[in-house]
Amino acid sequence: MNIQILTPTGKIFEGEGTSVRVPGTGGQFEVLENHAAIVSSLDPGTIRIILADGSIKNVEIQSGFIEVLKNEVALLVTMQEAAA
Repeated sequence: MNIQILTPTGKIFEGEGTSVRVPGTGGQFEVLENHAAIVSSLDPGTIRIILADGSIKNVEIQSGFIEVLKNEVALLVTMQEAAA
C-alpha cells in the first residue's frame, strides 16, 4: 500500500509499506493492506511503518489525522517540537 506523511511544511515521507501503526485518539491501531476505509484523529505518539523491504520507519507526532482508502494511506500530522 502507498503511504504518505504530510506536515504543514511539506511531505516528509512517501513509499510502499505493508503495515502502519498509529496512536489513534481512541487507542492505538494498525492498518494492513485492503483495510476498510477509515478517517481517524491521532494523538501524540509514534507512527510505525513497516516498509515493503521489511525495514521499520518511526515518526514521532504531536497530533494529526489518518485517512485510508483503497490501499492509499495519508497521514496529515504535526511533528513533536524539539526540546530547547
